[in-house]
Amino acid sequence: MGTYLNPGNKGFQEILQSEYVDKTGLIALVNKTLGTIGKLTCISRPRRFGKSYAAKMLCAYYDCSCDSHGLFDDKEIAQTEGYLVHLNQYNVINLDITGFISDAARLDMPLSSVPNMIVDAVYGELTEAYPELSSKGFTDAMIGYVEKSGKEFVFIIDEWDALIREAKSDAAVQKKYLNFLRGLFKNSSFTPRVVAAAYMTGILPIKKDGSQSAISDFKEYTILGPGRFAEFTGFTERNVKLLCEKYKMDFENVRRWYDGYDFPGYGAIYNPYSVMCAMQDQKCRSYWQRTSAAESLMTYINMDFEGLQEIIARLIAGEEVEVRTDRFENDFETFKSRDDVLTLLIHLGYLTWHEGDGTAHIPNEEVRTTFEKILEGTGVSTKWIELINRSRKLLEDTIAGNSEAVAKAIGEIRDTQYAPTFYNDEQALRYVIKFAYIAAVDQYHKIEELPSGKGIADVVYLPKRKSMLPALIIELKWNKSSEGAIDQIKAKNYLAVLEDYGGEIVTVGINYDAKTKEHSCVIERV
Repeated sequence: MGTYLNPGNKGFQEILQSEYVDKTGLIALVNKTLGTIGKLTCISRPRRFGKSYAAKMLCAYYDCSCDSHGLFDDKEIAQTEGYLVHLNQYNVINLDITGFISDAARLDMPLSSVPNMIVDAVYGELTEAYPELSSKGFTDAMIGYVEKSGKEFVFIIDEWDALIREAKSDAAVQKKYLNFLRGLFKNSSFTPRVVAAAYMTGILPIKKDGSQSAISDFKEYTILGPGRFAEFTGFTERNVKLLCEKYKMDFENVRRWYDGYDFPGYGAIYNPYSVMCAMQDQKCRSYWQRTSAAESLMTYINMDFEGLQEIIARLIAGEEVEVRTDRFENDFETFKSRDDVLTLLIHLGYLTWHEGDGTAHIPNEEVRTTFEKILEGTGVSTKWIELINRSRKLLEDTIAGNSEAVAKAIGEIRDTQYAPTFYNDEQALRYVIKFAYIAAVDQYHKIEELPSGKGIADVVYLPKRKSMLPALIIELKWNKSSEGAIDQIKAKNYLAVLEDYGGEIVTVGINYDAKTKEHSCVIERV
């Protein structure tokens, strides 16, 4: 066994000794590509979605230097056709590109040295196994290794795009690295003789502008189009329910914190790292780690591409927004519109995207709270910070029954850039209310048009679990009266939906008079 050549199955053994959710079905998908024209697979996922776990699993399965029957015989893959045909039948080359980048930094070497470091590391292990190959160059040594061992290579490359991301402004480094990959996977005299399959993972999809054509032969499965790999993107709802039963965790609370990545035909997909942390800690909270990539996005948010700051505020308020994802250049540098920034947020896992209607939203409580902290901690526009502070004061005044302050605050928010251009009906007023109470998303669940009693309540805010805050029922009127809004709450018995709530309820009637251009408010506590 080596470090890069046939590393064995110890990495996967360690995973199995922890809590393991069976994702070995992914192996069957890779098995189907072996020796075919579709043998090159590239998977892009956000951080903390199990990419490295998958790489260790594949190493353990294909590596001919070890016996992994005991690791897989009781797993899902053992029930599939071809399980024994491919188990431990290939030479494996396993590369974690971030490791080479770290080594270069530790040795004070430039990023341009990374491709040579990879070649030297693998070549050293090839020639250690067969010293007679030392008289050959790297590619000839690999061909010789296949001939002597009688087994082709399965390449498993983790974080393949790390060097592209690190050298984002250095075209020469990128070109050198891509030429290295071209030599492995797009060499007509080498690739068919040596490569049985390749499985690469990264964060971003392959760049579109043609400069990365070295890997254009790879079949891509991105977070926007995971295809047959969708159920292996993270934990399914069934996986999470079983974990909640085992660890005696409230599934609905876990769902609220970590659900949100939905794929047609597969349902909800959960962040596996965060779910397992919650199970082990017996607590749902944000385990998402800030990244320099996410924080650098704040530079572009501050530039306010096409009203991007308003879009971010809408997302935090719980809105869905339309996103054009097809123009994104798949890098961290080329941003031509707000859609490019939003698409990057989707790839980084900060937004989830629905292909059917082309919309994105913040997927869950974990990401929303992390998103909010990043915004507050990276110098984002003071306009957004002012909105949050004003909203927090508005919520306090609402609960305290200070109707004049509430009416005044809503009027002030109406005059900001967050208001609709045409303020001419109750829907426009509802739009403003969402921003006015944006701070409520920290402590409340917002429900719009909630059927109750004899009608439908405009907006209801239900306190989150264990909160001591009162519930809020907000009724909106246009060119009528705030008193009439309160009367409607009573006449149509909107409180009926909260009859089992057991806590206090604050009813809020808000009206806008188009003639006086003034908001009015009446608040009653039940």
